[in-house]
Amino acid sequence: MRCEEEHWRPTASPANFRLRAELLKKARAFFDARGVLEVETPALSHAGATDRHLASFCVKQPHTGNLYLQTSPEFHMKRLLAAGAGDIYQLCKVFRAGEAGRQHNPEFTLLEWYRLGFDHRRLMQEVAELVCRLLPDVDAEPDYLSYRQAFERYAGFNPLNGNPANCRAALQQHGITPPPVDLDYDAWLDFTAGTLVYPALGQGRITFVYDYPASQAALARIRADDPPVAERFEAFLNGMEFANGFHELADATEQQQRFEHDLELRAAQGLPPVLMDGALLAALQSGLPVCAGVALGFDRLVMLAAKASSIEDVIAFPFARA
Repeated sequence: MRCEEEHWRPTASPANFRLRAELLKKARAFFDARGVLEVETPALSHAGATDRHLASFCVKQPHTGNLYLQTSPEFHMKRLLAAGAGDIYQLCKVFRAGEAGRQHNPEFTLLEWYRLGFDHRRLMQEVAELVCRLLPDVDAEPDYLSYRQAFERYAGFNPLNGNPANCRAALQQHGITPPPVDLDYDAWLDFTAGTLVYPALGQGRITFVYDYPASQAALARIRADDPPVAERFEAFLNGMEFANGFHELADATEQQQRFEHDLELRAAQGLPPVLMDGALLAALQSGLPVCAGVALGFDRLVMLAAKASSIEDVIAFPFARA
């Protein structure tokens, strides 16, 4: 009975409520000073996330077909960009099924923005400027490591020309038991990065990891290096990833091919099919301006500001109490 009586209470403290409100205010002031427009887009969409690593909540409708709670406002925001909205940002709730833990909640707050004429390198600088404005204790000079450099430093091999055996050997060298399942090479890289590489990053200052393998491009452009790399970055602070950005792909044909490849991978893994976003493809066909965009987990930023060990410390009602 005592447990049920306490269940109604928020998990975050009043001090952390005030801290969140202050950070929201500062974030909006940051973009307002730079002439970046705040927008709102739907939380429900007719299309879901094709990415096999993301699981959309499906909302069943009796007469109009299934709808999906959005894992990111990205597709709708790109439609605004194609329609001439200019530089835009959004603070919104997004939803990802199956994501729960110390740093995850199925419903969370995302700060996402797009800057015309930027590439991923220029956007990394702006991410650092925002974070240092909101977290003044963070060193103003970030570290920049390519994906290859990060792996060579902390896992001991070049991931761009490696194989699963390299991952297995690196894990065993550090006393970590490799996963007892068959994984493709990208999944091996993700496991190795999450175990050996990412926890070491961002100690006292932001670390940006950029130029990911082309196979992990998601919605980023691919640059014709040898081997090709995706113009994508992730940002880390105190071992926690908090932002993921792209030099945005604008080619509708290539984007459709990536969606179709995603759906093939989903089918191979027995994951439910989702409807690819035809409206996004039409927007790209009409012309997306050259831009870069980034999604920043706002709850994680509040965690870093509060020096909190769990996301439950900075949100009012986590999933178990929703």
